[in-house]
Amino acid sequence: MLRQRALLVLLLVLAGCSPTAVDNSAGGDSSKANPALWPKAESPAALTSKETEAAIDLLLEKMTLEQKVGQLIQADISSIKPSDLQQYPLGSILAGGNSGPYGNERASAAKWAELVGEFREVSRNSGAGIPILFGVDAVHGHSNLPGATIFPHNIGLGAANDPVMIRRIGEATAAEISGSGIEWTFAPTLAVPQDLRWGRSYEGYAADPTLVAKYATAMTLGLQGKLESGKVLDAKKVAATAKHFLADGGTADGRDQGDARISEKELIEKHAQGYPAAIDAGALSVMVSFSSWNGAKHHGNKSLVTDVLKGRMGFAGLVVGDWNGHGQVPGCSAGACPDAINAGLDLFMAPDSWKKVYDSTLAAARDGTIAAARIDDAVRRILRVKFKLGLMGDTLTQRGDPALIGTADHLELAREAVAKSLVLLKNNDGVLPIRKGANVLIAGPGADNMAMQAGGWTISWQGTDTKPEDFPNGQTIGRAISDAVRTSGGIATISADGRFEAKPEVAVVVVGERPYAEFEGDAPDLAYRTSPADEELIARLKSQGIRVVVVFLSGRPMFTGKLINQADAFVAAWLPGTQGNG
Repeated sequence: MLRQRALLVLLLVLAGCSPTAVDNSAGGDSSKANPALWPKAESPAALTSKETEAAIDLLLEKMTLEQKVGQLIQADISSIKPSDLQQYPLGSILAGGNSGPYGNERASAAKWAELVGEFREVSRNSGAGIPILFGVDAVHGHSNLPGATIFPHNIGLGAANDPVMIRRIGEATAAEISGSGIEWTFAPTLAVPQDLRWGRSYEGYAADPTLVAKYATAMTLGLQGKLESGKVLDAKKVAATAKHFLADGGTADGRDQGDARISEKELIEKHAQGYPAAIDAGALSVMVSFSSWNGAKHHGNKSLVTDVLKGRMGFAGLVVGDWNGHGQVPGCSAGACPDAINAGLDLFMAPDSWKKVYDSTLAAARDGTIAAARIDDAVRRILRVKFKLGLMGDTLTQRGDPALIGTADHLELAREAVAKSLVLLKNNDGVLPIRKGANVLIAGPGADNMAMQAGGWTISWQGTDTKPEDFPNGQTIGRAISDAVRTSGGIATISADGRFEAKPEVAVVVVGERPYAEFEGDAPDLAYRTSPADEELIARLKSQGIRVVVVFLSGRPMFTGKLINQADAFVAAWLPGTQGNG
C-alpha cells in the first residue's frame, strides 16, 4: 500500500508534464505580454532613496559615454585580468562554474578575496573610479569553494517545506560568500519545473508556485537582510539574484534553454509567482533566462523585461543576462546585441565576449541605436546596487573574512537541512530505524562518493570531480552511517561492491544518478535504469536474508519500480550535499 501511495504521489508530481497548447484563436502576439494581467510588486523605497539617486545623478553627469557603456558589461575571470580594467572600464566581473582564482578551481577563500581585491583596486583607481561588482554561482551554499558549507540542492530543500530554515540557510550562505570577499550570488533559482526531464530540475524548489514564492521571500531576506533606507547591507550579507526570468522550468519536453509554449495565463500562474515575492523582499538583481516564450527569446523580449518586470512588478534593481544568452536573440551574436539592452537588459553577462560587446555597444550608443536615456537607466540601476552593497564612497564595506567559512553552526544547519529533506517512501516491517548495536553494511556506488551526493555545481560546473578531501568538514553517506553505527555499539562495513566478512543484519545500498548540471542533465525520460551490478548486488544481499535499505540519490523524482520493489526500505535523499551526518 505504501508503495502504491508513493507511486501515486510521483504521478501527481509528474502530471501536466505535456506543454499546454497556446490558444491564439483571439489573434495577437503569443509572445507579447499584457502587463495589466500580471501581479504587482515594488522594490523597497530603501533601494531608491533621494540621497542615493542624487549621488547617482552627479556620477552620471561626470561619466563619459565609454565609462557608462563599460558599466553594462560583465567578464569572466578566466578571460580578463585586473589590468584590463585600465583600458576597459567594465562594471562587473564573475566567476563561472569552471573558473577559479588564478586558474585554480580549488583555491582557498583567502585567494578568492585576493583576486576580488585586485579587480576592485584597479577599478577604483581608473576610469570613473567606480568599483566592480563581483558575482558567483553560490547555488547550494558557497559551492565553488572547498571547505564551504554545502547544503542540499533546492529540490531537497523544497521537500523540507520549511521557509524559516530557508532564511537561515540564506544567512549562512551569505556569510560564507562574504567571507571570500564576494558580494553577489546568482541565487535563488525560482524555476517551477513542470517536465522533470529538464536537467536543472534540482535547482528548483518545487513544482508548486506557492511554495516557490514563500521560499523566494525567505532566501532573499536571508541573503540580503531587510533593506533599510540610508544604510548599506551588512558586511555578512550579499546581493541576491532572482532567476531565471522566466519559465525556464516550463520549456517543451524539459529542454534546457528551450521554448515555453504556453499561454500567458499559465506563464503567470505557474512560473511568475516567485518574482513579486523576491522583488517585494528587496532582491537587488534579476537574471534573464536563456529560454524563450512562444518562440521569443527572453533576452530580447521587451514586453517581459521592461513592461512587466520593471514596470508592472516595480523592479528597481539591475537585470543581468545569462552566459552569452544575448547572443541567442535573432539578429544578435555573442559579441553584439543592442536589442538586449533596448529590451531592458542592464548588464551583459559576456564572459569571453566582453571586448566585442564593449566595442559594439559603444558603437550602438554613439549612433543612437541605443538611446542615451536607456544607457543612463541601466547605469543607474547598476549603481543603485553598488551603493546598497557599500561599494561606493570613500569607505568600502569590508568583506573577506575566511573565518566565516564552514563554521560549526553552519555545518549543523546543513545537517538539519539534510535530515528534513529526506523522504521515506517505503519501510516494510520497521527496518528503519536500524537498531542500536546492529551489524550494518553500507554498499553501492554512492556509499562513499562525495560527487554523487553533492551533485552538479559543486567545486566545478558539472560536479563530476568532487572529492571527500574537498570538504574535510563533510562526510560521505557511508562514512557518516558507519560512524553512527559504531558509536551506538554496532559493527559497520563500507564496501561499494557489497562484499563482507561477517554477515550483516541490514545493508544500506546507496545508488542513483551521477552528477550533472545544465546541458548534460537533460534526459529522454524519467526511468531510472539500475545498472546490472547494482541489481546483482541487491539480489545477492536479499538472497542471503539480509534486509536492504535503498538510499536513492537523484536530482528529480524518477520511476524506480524494480529498485523500490526489491528494497525493504526506500529513502529519496535527493542531492544532500556534503553533510552525510544529516
